[in-house]
Amino acid sequence: MNILFINSVCGTGSTGKITAELAEGYEREGHQVKIAYGRYSYVPEKYKKFAVRIGNKCDVYLHALLSRLTDRHGFYSRRATRNFLQWANDYNPNILWLHNIHGYFINIELLFNWIKSRPQMKVYWTLHDCWSFTGHCVYFTMAGCSKWQTHCEHCPQKYAYPSSFIDNSFRNYEDKRRLFTGVKDMTLITPSQWLADLVSQSFLSEYHCEVRHNEIDRNIFKPAAGDFRERYNLIGKKIVLGVANIWEARKGLKDFLKLYELIKHENFSIVLVGITRDKLPEGIIHVKRTGSQRELAEIYSAADVLFNPTYEDNYPTVNLEAEACGIPVITYDTGGAPETVHGKNSHVIPCGDVCAAKNFIEKICEGRVIS
Repeated sequence: MNILFINSVCGTGSTGKITAELAEGYEREGHQVKIAYGRYSYVPEKYKKFAVRIGNKCDVYLHALLSRLTDRHGFYSRRATRNFLQWANDYNPNILWLHNIHGYFINIELLFNWIKSRPQMKVYWTLHDCWSFTGHCVYFTMAGCSKWQTHCEHCPQKYAYPSSFIDNSFRNYEDKRRLFTGVKDMTLITPSQWLADLVSQSFLSEYHCEVRHNEIDRNIFKPAAGDFRERYNLIGKKIVLGVANIWEARKGLKDFLKLYELIKHENFSIVLVGITRDKLPEGIIHVKRTGSQRELAEIYSAADVLFNPTYEDNYPTVNLEAEACGIPVITYDTGGAPETVHGKNSHVIPCGDVCAAKNFIEKICEGRVIS
């Protein structure tokens, strides 16, 4: 069979790695596999055999600029998409597997019109966020918005990704509902039950939806010896760890700053991975994002507890990685985060309750079991 994946990136980031690992599995079974992507040019060497780029860097920048001006993200890149679909016709996939189709690289109208013209093709769509059934945003929890259940308009998050100067959420919602519904043979996949429940309340409810939790490589994420404590002069200290690809507002950086003030003590150190900010309190150690999963496993293993103060998340795999490396996790009760913690000392706490986080962290570092 010919199998075609479409995702914003190939082999990098969480969705890019998930897509590439699926492609490798199908290739081992003897199938022909390609991954169409468009957001970034970099593809790890071992995945280049799968890679088919949609458009180029200039196409992405222009799509992003026009989206900012018009709030019509997903409706540009027409030339790049037409060229790609000409290639896709020749490739003639038996299975099309969509992942992230937002990210300024593909025209969703041309794409879904093409999909509907091929009723014999089986389609899967793994949803990694809520963008597919809103008029603008990828998440709406922090905004407390429920307009997506009826009809988006007057978006309270027009400045959030995909950021825009104006509001076109009403039109976007109408067009997405028209385009994304009515596909003859499409199955939706969500990494969390939380997202599956939202899908069932949206205009995508006509499709069968399966929950498939994201997996981690437990050959890599396991207790691992390393010199992280020595390198950062943390011998004898209790390490509270935070990990994120991008420390944006929804990831809870401000809550780490609050935690630092509450837990400030010479025996405690807070370590944040994935941050480049220099203007952090002296007691917070910042480590640039690492591209090495083995190095990340060593950092997890060196810590005493992971605090994940995420306010909006689908299925945060950092929680899985930390527990696999032998440390407990304190995470907020948001999105699919509660579905990711299973350790005896891990705990789910209310969103924003930094005092509760402090209490549980101190108990863990004192060696007490949380009931």
